Amino acid sequence: MKSVRPKKNLGQHFLTDLNIARRIADTVDACPAIPILEIGPGMGVLTQFLVTKEREVKAVEIDAESVAYLHEAWPQLRHNIIGEDFLRMDLRGVFGGKPFVLTGNYPYDISSQIFFKMLDNKELIPCCTGMIQREVAQRMASEPGTKAYGILSVLIQAWYNVEYLFTVNEDVFNPPPKVKSAVIRMTRNDVTDLGCDEALFKRVVKAVFNQRRKMLRVSLRQLFPQRMPGADFFARDIMTKRPEQLSIPQFVELTNLVAGVL
Repeated sequence: MKSVRPKKNLGQHFLTDLNIARRIADTVDACPAIPILEIGPGMGVLTQFLVTKEREVKAVEIDAESVAYLHEAWPQLRHNIIGEDFLRMDLRGVFGGKPFVLTGNYPYDISSQIFFKMLDNKELIPCCTGMIQREVAQRMASEPGTKAYGILSVLIQAWYNVEYLFTVNEDVFNPPPKVKSAVIRMTRNDVTDLGCDEALFKRVVKAVFNQRRKMLRVSLRQLFPQRMPGADFFARDIMTKRPEQLSIPQFVELTNLVAGVL
């Protein structure tokens, strides 16, 4: 069976270490008894361990060469291999509206977009695991007051508990990436309502982190292009902080303050 050529334009780096593949597959055990959707199976190095989990497994793969390979290598999955772009899929139809675990060796260049789509479908995805660029994993798991804490940290941790599980070196891939990788797991927390307007929450978080070196009283001004709030609004103690200093509850408080003057 002819191997699949890794394609640079798709950000393909195929994992070659079966022990690591098995460890990644085992991360889904934190959410048992629900189906699994794998993103970017490539030649199925992770898939071969996922199918032993005794639950339904589907895989979405944009690369036609990989899809053909998977059809030949895994004939039992033929009808569960989806040859589409994950970012364009309607996830409600994948398992008939049922919740599922999302996993995979995610393409580095679209991993953030994948997780933003996860957030848009958080009621369908109680658990998300997989391998990404180490720097992104560190940002996702970082705490307030750290250099890595940012947009991804806040938006994901508002809804998920994030675990940085282990680091993966470059030499277990074909071709080797130029950076280290990491395996993470995210499980839904108990939050069902942030306590503020969710769309505005996202706008506030993105706005202030886009000027992360500035105090909030400066970076928030871009949210008021028509009419600036009065001096009392910017005189609050929270306005002297920078975004990396704020916890998620403080971002909720900030969002409600902004909502009160918009």
